Amino acid sequence: MSRRPRGKLDLDPATVKQARALARKVGRPIVTTAKKHTTVAVERATLRLAGLEGADAEGTPWVNRLMDVVRADTGLEHGVALPVWDALARGEAADLVTLAQKASAGSVTFRLPEGRDATRARTASRKQVGRGIKRIDQRRVERDRMIKRQGDAPRTPWIYLIVATGDIYEDIPQAQQAAREGADVIAVIRSTGQSLLDYVPEGATREGFAGTYATQENFRLMRAALDQSGKELGRYIRLTNYASGLCMPEIAALAGMERLDMMLNDSMYGILFRDINPVRTFVDQRFSRQVHARAGIIINTGEDNYLTTADAIEAAHTVTTSQLLNEYFAKEAGLEDWQLGLGHAFEIDPEVPDSFRMELAHALLARELFPDAPLKWMPPTRHMTGDVFRGYLLDGFFNLVGALTGQGILLVGMMTEAVVTPWISDRDLALQNVRYVMNAAGELHRDFRPEPDGFIVTRANQVLGESLELMGRILEHEHGLLDAIADGTFGLMKRPADAGRGLDGVAKKSSVYYNPASEILEEA
Repeated sequence: MSRRPRGKLDLDPATVKQARALARKVGRPIVTTAKKHTTVAVERATLRLAGLEGADAEGTPWVNRLMDVVRADTGLEHGVALPVWDALARGEAADLVTLAQKASAGSVTFRLPEGRDATRARTASRKQVGRGIKRIDQRRVERDRMIKRQGDAPRTPWIYLIVATGDIYEDIPQAQQAAREGADVIAVIRSTGQSLLDYVPEGATREGFAGTYATQENFRLMRAALDQSGKELGRYIRLTNYASGLCMPEIAALAGMERLDMMLNDSMYGILFRDINPVRTFVDQRFSRQVHARAGIIINTGEDNYLTTADAIEAAHTVTTSQLLNEYFAKEAGLEDWQLGLGHAFEIDPEVPDSFRMELAHALLARELFPDAPLKWMPPTRHMTGDVFRGYLLDGFFNLVGALTGQGILLVGMMTEAVVTPWISDRDLALQNVRYVMNAAGELHRDFRPEPDGFIVTRANQVLGESLELMGRILEHEHGLLDAIADGTFGLMKRPADAGRGLDGVAKKSSVYYNPASEILEEA
């Protein structure tokens, strides 16, 4: 009797199970470390969930001003909640904004309360922060109702298009036009360098460089504009931004409160490509993912970035390894399969023989390893040369791989990649490319079956085997994943655990540490 095929790649279930077991072993110590530490960004996110908004005359957010004074008086290791709500209970101020203003002026001294005072502060802080989390819950229900009422995208993969002029008031009409042309998801890229700012700017902004600042007001403005477009078009339009960098937890909280639908949120991107301290990143990403889980937000991970610095053939297994780790970290934080927009990309040098077959193998491997995840398929960038005709063809091949392998989220490739920031006309042509391929291919992915033991099946199984070997080597390190990151295992970037930006904003939790947001999110 012949053996029944196990999917198009005939992946061995025992090997797949082993891969996830290794990912758990690699990831578990990181989660343990994350649970034992807090950061200034986690504490500021807690204040934002409690309703603290606004900034001083210099543009410094009140959450930063208040956090800095609390930290100077009582330390970061106990958290911000007990000192702040103790001060409110003692009558130092009537509300958080006034308390932040007085603290900034030097007229408030914070203490770490004990006994009944500590109990009173815990109760009050949980009640106020709970209102912010309830707002996130309400926005999630609101999204579900709008999708039911308006309708959803007519097909998968969802067509994902980037808008980023630097000016939110220019982004809005471009985003609305993209929706009219068929985009299902609008991503607003952040201004260059925002991930390295240890504060979230306030208000509507018009001065971003190669992107638009992520602010609560910008989120609100774009959300309202896309809701209007969705009403006109008869389908819900999703909004994406970036929960990464030094303010990852805060931006996640703001996204949940303003009903964003997707957030770029990778476990290692900030470490590798922004030199943010590894411990800071892992602590922040766990909290942010708990918020995303609560908000019903789909995360997009950044494995595609590895292939912009490392060779897409030699490093293919590092993408698979990172996807498995991102899955483990995400599920541990409460995210479900439908929220895992795991990233991968079409980045093999087109001059390499059989490059298209290898791209198919890698994309199909991701699809079959994570069958219930809405994978995010990224277009060619590294080998785009400025030849717009060649680029348009490459994007067509990329779109075809997406159609053949049933990807969930397809980022629209631009033929002007590496030339200019796209014009609206460039986006229109790129969307035409996507529409043609998707309409022409139809249900082609149902008919496409690679030859058993042929090139595609062999290559996919080779990459999966190399991923298992890599995780085995990671486990041999004294400090596991942290040592592997320091050695340059991912994306060729060497990032030691005791260095990097934001390290001074990390503290090991004390025995009396309390955070009402973490407590509520852990209960979910």
